[in-house]
Amino acid sequence: MRLVIARCSVDYAGKLTAHLPMALRLILIKADGSVSIHADDRAYKPLNWMNPPCSLREEPHEGDGAVARWTVTHGKSGERLILTIEEFLHDTSHELGIDPGLQKDGVEAHLQELLAEHITTLGDGWSLIRREFPTAIGPVDILCRDADSATVAIEIKRRGEIDGVEQLTRYLELLNRDPHLAPVRGVFAAQEIKPQARVLATDRGIDCVTLDYDALRGIEHEGTLF
Repeated sequence: MRLVIARCSVDYAGKLTAHLPMALRLILIKADGSVSIHADDRAYKPLNWMNPPCSLREEPHEGDGAVARWTVTHGKSGERLILTIEEFLHDTSHELGIDPGLQKDGVEAHLQELLAEHITTLGDGWSLIRREFPTAIGPVDILCRDADSATVAIEIKRRGEIDGVEQLTRYLELLNRDPHLAPVRGVFAAQEIKPQARVLATDRGIDCVTLDYDALRGIEHEGTLF
């Protein structure tokens, strides 16, 4: 990961145009090719960004007091971020390695284990492919096939919120690039699913399942999952 602190302005050119005036900002350039521009607020949310696949061209720039111009171009849409840089204050790169991914708490981990063991509770004829199925951005909790042999990716949370739906959406985007798995649909499973998360999931074609932890723990004796 490359971290740059610079005084810069940012112009976006694509489906619309947007401008960030000259100010001191943090620029993150990740190993996956993504570029994001941050201010010293908003927690994790960038002011502007470009998702991969994209390329970065760095050029010296003379004029208007600027010392460099960076152009980030998206490889598919052609959208661009143009950074006009007046001053560099910091520029370092760090090798972070492969991230092990978010560790589930005890309940989530046990839900994953139980649901994988009793995958047919989601439907007759369902079969498990693998727990913790690896992707480039982390493992999918459960990958399985439904009764029609279609691939299904399941993300499990104790409390289902919008960020969990976003996470599953990113997994689905990657999994659907694999011709051996595609088409892959998603199931968002949690003990409690917030209304906003359910709306977002439905809008993206993701099914929602509410899990009863106690019932699932004694599934052979206490009846159904839902």
